[in-house]
Parts: sequence; C-alpha cells; structure tokens
Amino acid sequence: MLEIKNVEKTFNPGTINEKKALNGINLHLNEGDFVTVIGGNGAGKSTMLNMIAGVYPVDCGNIIIDGVDVTKLPEYKRAKYLGRVFQDPMTGTAADMQIEENLALAARRGKPRLLRPGITAKERKEYKELLKILDLGLEERLTAKVGLLSGGQRQALTLLMATLKKPKVLLLDEHTAALDPKTAKKVLDITEEIVTKNNLTTIMITHNMADAIAVGNRLIMMNNGKIIFDISGEEKKKLTTADLLEKFKISAGQELSNDRMLLS
Repeated sequence: MLEIKNVEKTFNPGTINEKKALNGINLHLNEGDFVTVIGGNGAGKSTMLNMIAGVYPVDCGNIIIDGVDVTKLPEYKRAKYLGRVFQDPMTGTAADMQIEENLALAARRGKPRLLRPGITAKERKEYKELLKILDLGLEERLTAKVGLLSGGQRQALTLLMATLKKPKVLLLDEHTAALDPKTAKKVLDITEEIVTKNNLTTIMITHNMADAIAVGNRLIMMNNGKIIFDISGEEKKKLTTADLLEKFKISAGQELSNDRMLLS
C-alpha cells in the first residue's frame, strides 16, 4: 500500500543551517499494516510524514501509494489518498462550523460542489451513527460549534473526519501528545477501533514508548534521518521499554536523550 524508496531530504543545503533530515529512507507497508514510529528529536519522523503527504518535495527517491507513484504530485493532489491527524487538536476542524458541517466537508472531499441543500436528513442519520463510535455523546450535539468542544473531543472528531473516506494511508503525527493522559488513552483506543474496523494502513508517530509497543503490528525506530530498527509480529509484542532503550543504544551508538520519551 505504501513504498518509500531511497528518499532523501536536506533542508537549507549549502548554508550554515544545513540539515540532513532524511538519509536514504526505505519503507514498505502492506495493506492493513499499523506502524508506530519512535525516535529522538530531529530523527526525521515528522519529515517522513511530510514527504508522504507532499508538504515538501523530495531531493531524490520515490513515494508510491497503492501502486501510484506520487513523488511529483503536489500536496493537494495526494490528499485523495491520505488521511492525516496532527498533534494540535485545533488543526483539522473548522471551529466556527457545526459538527455536522465539518463531517459534511470531510464526506464531500474530492467531489464536485453542487447547488442543493447542504446536509440531508439521511446524512444526519449517518453522521449520528458514525459519532456513536466515539462514545463521547457528540451524536446528540450535531449542531454544536466545533470550537466549543474539548481538545480530546476535537481530536476524536478530526480522526473520524480523516478516516471517513477510507484513505489509502492514515498519517498520525503525535495525535495524542497534546492531550491529558486519560483523554489521550481514550483517543488512542478510538484510533485502534477505527483502524482495525476499516483495515487502514496507518503510520503513527508517538513519543510514548509503551504506546509504540502496545499499538499496531509493527514498530520502527528512527535516528538521524534513518530507520535504525524495525520489528513486527510476536517479537514486537514481547518488547519492553528497557529493550527499546537498549536497541537504540546499540543501533544508534549513543544513549537516548529525549526527555519526552524517557518520562513517558
């Protein structure tokens, strides 16, 4: 479903601020793979997601989604293949619009706009059923402004919107990091339910090593723009956070010094 072949990216080349963000990344995801990604600051995690989404052009290499080479496609043309949820709960929804209006926008993505009633009774019924999955009572608040929701409610709604059209690949960029622990667990549980139910190919960046081990069927670790560790299946299930720290030390040749990861 997703192939990243020898992708490289350098920011500010030839200047004092030159930064090699990705250094020959190779990654192959089968349909339904749920991959968690961990690594220290500046490891290249978010840059990798931005390369997949087309936020920046690659310096070299190829990105292929479901057999289609999207390497040279601009971000807006790749959007039909992807769903994405960001760290900031305020991103991904329109605060001044109602819950049902936000869902309608997500449902109409990529479709031509026509002059007809905005949201039909049939659609409202569908949205109510969808919102019940979240178990947050939002199905009874369809006309509430999204700006009135809590951070966790908005992030759960964003997740629902991002997966409404069954994307080829779902990109989750530390989407629970800005939430309190209880809310983060709720959003993560919803994530697992939606991904499993729809068999979505998913990449989830997280700073929480326990979550990286517990969630998904595969885990990769990045450092200095490279994938230094890749584990899946039963081996992944047997991992501990101590194992991950040791693997990082062996693979990277240094101690992990990311406070967020260590404290979580």
